[in-house]
Amino acid sequence: MDLQRTPSFRLDGRRALVTGAGRGIGLALAAALAEAGAEVTLAARSAGEIEAGAEAIRDRGGRAEAALLDVSDLASVSALFAERPAFRILVNNAGTNRPMPMQDVTEADYDAVLGLNVKSAFFVAQGCVRRMLAERVSGSLIHIGSQMGHVGGPNRSLYCASKWALEGMSKAFALDLAAQGIRSNTIAPTFIETPLTKPYFEDEAFKASVLQKIKLGRIGTVEDLMGAALFLASDASAMVTGTSLVVDGGWTAE
Repeated sequence: MDLQRTPSFRLDGRRALVTGAGRGIGLALAAALAEAGAEVTLAARSAGEIEAGAEAIRDRGGRAEAALLDVSDLASVSALFAERPAFRILVNNAGTNRPMPMQDVTEADYDAVLGLNVKSAFFVAQGCVRRMLAERVSGSLIHIGSQMGHVGGPNRSLYCASKWALEGMSKAFALDLAAQGIRSNTIAPTFIETPLTKPYFEDEAFKASVLQKIKLGRIGTVEDLMGAALFLASDASAMVTGTSLVVDGGWTAE
């Protein structure tokens, strides 16, 4: 009997760009793609962090370079894509959060969160896609959303607004680009412990409220997202576009 073979999760020969790659989720996803054979560009504003991350990937046998980039500077975004061959994988990860009650939000808060989480994500994806189309290559756009792009949360009005927007944006991208073989999906994590979020979990009451909602009973780790990114980047997800891979330990199931 001639059995079917599982499509490959390998990414050999594919170029990948990860934004916000200096630490936490971005760095972990860059490492995951490199481990699967991709040539990864780590982009962020923190030169020291991305250089160290790229070096660590190379020390482990992967291929990686650092690219200093402020994704809110659209001229710099355009320049990055103009200077490099097309990427076949984009991890749109750079983002921010300013948790507070909606009545306390200022215009500056709104512009900071929506500007980075939506506007910058849009134009990074556009820059990547334009180069892909020019070189006639297919590929995968992966946007790091949140469970808060599927539900609401207290003190999360700005973050929810941005992550719900990202979900709609990705679905529309998928429809615009399907004929060109470019897929667009999101990964929607629950609370993930990173250097940025770790201080929040030192508040025992906050940590308890989070664990009550995460049915698997623990805070997420960056490792919980690495397989999801590899799946969406690879041929294993060749028929997956316009959807969200929710990695939330059951938060949104209730």
